[in-house]
Amino acid sequence: MAAIARESLEVDVVIVGAGPAGLTAAIRLKQLADAAGRELAIVVLEKGSEVGAHILSGAVLEPRALGELFPDWRERGAPLATPAREDRFLLLTEKRAFRLPTPPQMRNEGNYIVSLSNLCRWLGEQATAMGIDVFPGFPAADVLYDEDGRVCGVVTKDMGVRRDGTPGPNFQPGMELRARLTLFAEGCRGHLTKRLTERFRLRDGIGPQTYAIGIKELWEIDPAKHEPGKIVHTVGWPLDWRTYGGSFLYHWGDNFLAYGFVIGLDYRNPHLSPFEEMQRFKRHPAIRPLFEGGRRIGYGARALVEGGFQAIPKLVFPGGALIGDCAGFLNVPKIKGTHTAMKSAMVAAECAFEALAAGADRPLLESYPERLRQSWLWDELYRARNVRPSFRFGLWGGLLYSGIDTYVLRGRAPWTFRHHADHECLVEAAKAPKIDYPKPDGRITFDRLSSVYLANVNHEEDQPCHLQLRDPEVPVRINLAKYDGPEQRYCPAAVYEFVDDGKGGKRLQINFQNCVHCKTCDIKDPTQNIDWVAPEGGGGPNYANM
Repeated sequence: MAAIARESLEVDVVIVGAGPAGLTAAIRLKQLADAAGRELAIVVLEKGSEVGAHILSGAVLEPRALGELFPDWRERGAPLATPAREDRFLLLTEKRAFRLPTPPQMRNEGNYIVSLSNLCRWLGEQATAMGIDVFPGFPAADVLYDEDGRVCGVVTKDMGVRRDGTPGPNFQPGMELRARLTLFAEGCRGHLTKRLTERFRLRDGIGPQTYAIGIKELWEIDPAKHEPGKIVHTVGWPLDWRTYGGSFLYHWGDNFLAYGFVIGLDYRNPHLSPFEEMQRFKRHPAIRPLFEGGRRIGYGARALVEGGFQAIPKLVFPGGALIGDCAGFLNVPKIKGTHTAMKSAMVAAECAFEALAAGADRPLLESYPERLRQSWLWDELYRARNVRPSFRFGLWGGLLYSGIDTYVLRGRAPWTFRHHADHECLVEAAKAPKIDYPKPDGRITFDRLSSVYLANVNHEEDQPCHLQLRDPEVPVRINLAKYDGPEQRYCPAAVYEFVDDGKGGKRLQINFQNCVHCKTCDIKDPTQNIDWVAPEGGGGPNYANM
């Protein structure tokens, strides 16, 4: 399209993403401004139809950072209603389950089982009540730079653009939000974070990030089987010993069971389907009875950042900073990242307020990384740094090393393991065993399309596809030929499908309307040929109680 005339709004701080980190940063900035009697114009942009619509996690919350942000969170009515009461850690074989000692990092005394989407809704309410402008349905589509190449804000997504890229009858241009500081809190594999990382070389001298896919179902189970506060994690079957992953089963709320399956995206077999592994798990004789008589009421998927301490990129660039999971603060052994994401946001907000209060027109957040290194977050991630990469030795080697690292070395080993990029890990399909997945029964196990229906996914169909191929020939010429088209299996929403091209061959069909914004394709594609970009505002899943 030709150059578009856009409205422009000048503010002090723009925050991209209304997840735990983005909302925490906004709230902390406003707290500091109010305490100092200063006015700060703060805008939070959210691509979902409402705050919380795109938020999905297990989730067991460690309330440490929440308590620092709001010491009176109980009186304020934060949705933390199910305290953790019992931890179990199981090793599964195909037919049996063996209880293992629960590692210290996975013990949850003092924590709460929560819906993270509901917690974000509550944080959004707190932010709005404080006078912070939170704009759901407004994805940041691109970064704005000034004449010196410094980040000076973002532009929101144009609405009403037809599939062919031309303005439709309801076309509305996006708005420029220009800010003294811009904080990016996009979550795992943010599309603007990806561009900033390349432009400012934020990973120079730092190893690659590594990820997992987490697929989750919300069940309403038989009250006789519901044990509020019970937390179960498993490793082993149905995965082979070389594939990192496992399940979680959290009892919470009114007969709710949060069930999820997580698989490291460094898996090797291109025939593996994370969705089908997740369904197959429920057939285990020790697990199936929990689901019998229950009703599945929610579904979703999201990538997780698993690189930890050694994969944290440079956090600051001219005009802004990375906070939360787009920077990779998940503590993998704990299976928790909300408290660390919130802490990073609080530290960044405190540094941002000091920089803005100093009166500079072009403040830098140079103090943010150093202040972070002085916080409990840094020590926590440092001690956990070798656990996830130790599973390169397989399940047994990883468990053995993790035990030594935890109980003997106390996270203080004089070495640091490195990661390898997930997209480089697939072997050719001819060299990998095929996997025979059982058909869904419609009661305990399900297909992908019926699952996507429960995610309440909606995208305007006459808009440009937000899953962009750098080279449209690569899916057939390389992915299908060498890897048997892994995108048709690693996507948990049936977005990618190889169909007849009418000429005796195949072509890749992208059903972007199904996309749940998990970002797995952007991560796992073996040639890095897929770029996930923001669709129209409000598109995607609309999660409830997830």
